Amino acid sequence: MKLNGRLAAAFIVSLLCAAGFGLIALFVSSKQIAAFDQTLVSLVQGMETPALTQIMKCFTTIGSGKYSSILALAIVLFLYFVLHHRKELILFVWVTGGTWLLNEGLKAVFQRARPDIHRIVQATGYSFPSGHSMAAFSLYGVFAFLLWRHIPSALGRIVLIALSGILILMIGISRIYLGVHYPSDVLGGFLASGCWVFLSVWIFRRYIQKGRQRRREIYKRSN
Repeated sequence: MKLNGRLAAAFIVSLLCAAGFGLIALFVSSKQIAAFDQTLVSLVQGMETPALTQIMKCFTTIGSGKYSSILALAIVLFLYFVLHHRKELILFVWVTGGTWLLNEGLKAVFQRARPDIHRIVQATGYSFPSGHSMAAFSLYGVFAFLLWRHIPSALGRIVLIALSGILILMIGISRIYLGVHYPSDVLGGFLASGCWVFLSVWIFRRYIQKGRQRRREIYKRSN
């Protein structure tokens, strides 16, 4: 797919994610999503075993603010010193930092209380959208985007996307399993973060494209 096509695709996906989030938010605000939430909560928590609980606690810990911050710092160092990224670091910090601000703002707007039935771990603050889900999508999503061009084989790229997707999904499911988020919180978090990530990538790629065009024009005039 050519660059203009990829740019258009990123913008369209961002719009679709925004529309999806808006729909979920509407259902949450009107309290018309209880049946959906209860059905998925029963399905996920119905699989509870001691071993699975420990696995889910591990995934939710990986998605916590403390460990996400440590991992983000490690990724910044890797991008700068190993891959020698410069402009890409701006994108990474913009996406991850912006996700935190966006999540705090959305939670303040909706002020949805967390579920209080069969809570395996404790959590504070509002519930919608899930901060763990938003952070995971942004962190692993933008990192996969930045790694993509450094992986030459199609199989390697498939593995990259699969691992990122599984990690994002499991962090989201862990929040439902542990009883601290509704499924709509997690889905809303994925969609909100998806909108932010794809919009940021679209803006970044357009900036890079325009920079290249300006350099070509300057080169032509100088010759």
